[in-house]
Amino acid sequence: MGDVMQDTVMADETGKYSLIASTASSVVLAGVFAMLAVLKNSSRTTPLYSTVDIVAGVIFVFILSMIVSASVWPGIMEKRLKKPRQ
Repeated sequence: MGDVMQDTVMADETGKYSLIASTASSVVLAGVFAMLAVLKNSSRTTPLYSTVDIVAGVIFVFILSMIVSASVWPGIMEKRLKKPRQ
């Protein structure tokens, strides 16, 4: 009975930490995209991208990275949480 309870608690922690990691990594990637897009746009005499293009790109990068990281982070978190603590 103790193993079942421990597995349930670990599954809850894995989900919570995976969501936090996925969101954090997606926010970082979207921020990097925004920074590079604005930097590229400001270095030109005539702007290449409009503000709407940059915002749409940031949203797209955030959503796409959430989809990808939602499948990557749970495996990483599960391995980290299963390690015996010393």
